[in-house]
Amino acid sequence: MKTTAMLTTLAAALLINASNAFAASAGRVDHSGIVVWMFLGFCALILVAQLAPAVFMLIGAAKGLRAPQGQSAPSPNA
Repeated sequence: MKTTAMLTTLAAALLINASNAFAASAGRVDHSGIVVWMFLGFCALILVAQLAPAVFMLIGAAKGLRAPQGQSAPSPNA
């Protein structure tokens, strides 16, 4: 029991004094080349290409809701 307590205390003492040996000393460094920026631009192009028709449909639906209702079609049974 004494040995376990001694080892636990020793391990705790060693871990308290541990330093960040592998911490980065500089700030964030960005190594993104032209290929990465071209890929991100292509992703943005896809996003805009899919967003534009959705916005046009939303505008069309809003116009349809605001438009006055015309006469309904006559019933075929009349």
